[in-house]
Amino acid sequence: MRDPYTVLGVSKNTGAADLKKTYRKLAMKLHPDQNPGDEKVAEKFKEVSAAYALLSDEKMKARYDRGEINPDGSEKGFANYQQQAGTGGNPFGGGGGFGAGFDAEDLFSSLFGGGRTNRRQSQARKRGADKTYKIKIDFLDAVLGAKKQVKLENSKTLNVTTPENVKEGQQIRLKGQGMAGTAGGASGDALIEVHINKHPYYSIKNNNIYMDLPITLKEAALGGKVTVPTISGKIALNIPKNSSSGKIMRLKGKGAADPKTKKKGDQLVKLMVMLPDEIDSDLEKSIKKWSSNLKSDNAKNIRKHME
Repeated sequence: MRDPYTVLGVSKNTGAADLKKTYRKLAMKLHPDQNPGDEKVAEKFKEVSAAYALLSDEKMKARYDRGEINPDGSEKGFANYQQQAGTGGNPFGGGGGFGAGFDAEDLFSSLFGGGRTNRRQSQARKRGADKTYKIKIDFLDAVLGAKKQVKLENSKTLNVTTPENVKEGQQIRLKGQGMAGTAGGASGDALIEVHINKHPYYSIKNNNIYMDLPITLKEAALGGKVTVPTISGKIALNIPKNSSSGKIMRLKGKGAADPKTKKKGDQLVKLMVMLPDEIDSDLEKSIKKWSSNLKSDNAKNIRKHME
């Protein structure tokens, strides 16, 4: 073991109060609970505690200052200590001075409150770990809310209610449905992670529902009434005359409900003009006749923004 004054970073004239204060600061930093699995830090904690044990004992400190004992509290020239130190043994584990039966945890507990037994009991009672489960739900169930059965690791089956407008990857916490605790500790929670199947024609952004609506050339040119699906049912939509492909029509209040305010968004319908797979001769003649009557400037203006 190194010189205890060096280990603690104090001088021989440091008073008892300052010595204790220094040890408390180092012990809190190096304690194994603060550094789980770090063996090097654990050894430093033992070394700091051993140094404090020697220097906080007035008689041991005086003997060390006079050169009568080693840093571990053993007598000068103590053969067993030399043998242990030379072979990598633990100088705190036995052989004289405070090294015999010395326990850094007991010293730490005496300074920071609570005995070793109580501390071990407190450590034994531990909350169980959280457990994550993944579920897949359909788009409309995600938007409107639904119930989904989930089988837990303990074979228990629960009906989980997904809230309205649940988001992709959102977690639903079920208190006490996770892994069991130890020694009377509380159970952890089950975290239900939601994943949403894509819809064939709906998508969502914020609280608005988006969809593309195929319409015929006749409906685009002359207008008309068509049936449009929404998340709450079908409605009739009036398409105005001369509607270009890509035109957006807004259906107020036909979107998803905001999770907090419950105010509903809109459904935005993009018109997509669809031509038939094959154009018959009559339609082809009509289009040619119609286009020949267009002024050249009008045709050019269609793509003017791209020049």
